[in-house]
Amino acid sequence: MRIVVTGVAGAVGSRVAKALVAYSDLAVVGIDRVGAQAEGLAGHHLGDLRALDLDEIFDGADTVVHLASAYGRNEFVDASRHDTRAAQLMLDAAARASVGQVVLLSSAMVYGARAENPIPLTEHAQVRPSALAFAENKATIERLGQEWQAATNGKLTIVRPSTAVASGRSSWVAKSMQLAAGLGSDSDPPLQFLHLDDLAGAVELLVRSQQAGVYNVAPDGWVRAEEVRSLSGRAPRLPIPSQLADEIVRFSWNRGIVATPPGIMHYATEPWVVSNDRLRDLGWEPSWSNVEAYVDSFDPRPWAMLNAKRRQQIALGGASVGIAAVAGAARVLSKRWRG
Repeated sequence: MRIVVTGVAGAVGSRVAKALVAYSDLAVVGIDRVGAQAEGLAGHHLGDLRALDLDEIFDGADTVVHLASAYGRNEFVDASRHDTRAAQLMLDAAARASVGQVVLLSSAMVYGARAENPIPLTEHAQVRPSALAFAENKATIERLGQEWQAATNGKLTIVRPSTAVASGRSSWVAKSMQLAAGLGSDSDPPLQFLHLDDLAGAVELLVRSQQAGVYNVAPDGWVRAEEVRSLSGRAPRLPIPSQLADEIVRFSWNRGIVATPPGIMHYATEPWVVSNDRLRDLGWEPSWSNVEAYVDSFDPRPWAMLNAKRRQQIALGGASVGIAAVAGAARVLSKRWRG
């Protein structure tokens, strides 16, 4: 069985490739803009998906696992257009090569973050992303995949992970969520943190078992936002109304102050946790809990080493340059908001 993995050198791709090459009946071919990190590949193609000869690479492939993403290369640029174009070219080439299965890495963010969301969301929930370019882009790529499936009658597997993290390799989504959690309302939404090892294990299982359909990937249960802040020792949130906090994030993004994209506040303050029951029914089990995954990914800072009293003293003194910058933006926007 011949499998092509795009984004093979990435945090997820390298883990998926390592898991798949362990099986002697699988020949794994990698594609990435940088050198592959996994050993045992049957081939590796270096370059951008939008520039490579995918017809040649996909020739004889049984499965394409699409993990490549332009997000994260420039934190202040919306990469949706590049991601959509790459996905469309990949699907077109898969159709011409008569690839039997395409696995798309999407995101649980496509469900949207809303106060009325059931807890947890299942795969039957409607796809209606909140106003975040990344989530909207994933929903678009899912639709393109469904069009490929209808045209070719191939197997389409959509993987929707919760916030994915790992030591030294946390996604931009996780980092943005952490930044956004320092602003806004007094909400305490449930959160999920999925370890990249568990995500890779889910993708491996879906590829080997040739499963089609939509699968959420998440740890068992969830944690509250306040517990996460306690674990990380983060500073108390600024007492700013959610609407103003959203404007602050937009202001800071547009001026390159913080790499937190507009729309992330919805996901930091409203629930969007998902059920993993369907994946568990296939035999998959998470090895990491939400807390374990978060702690593994968290880079302790001096703030986390201080006791509660000292944190409060520093917070009241305004010692953080980042908080000062955001507070400045808050003052500017507060005048506009109230005026």
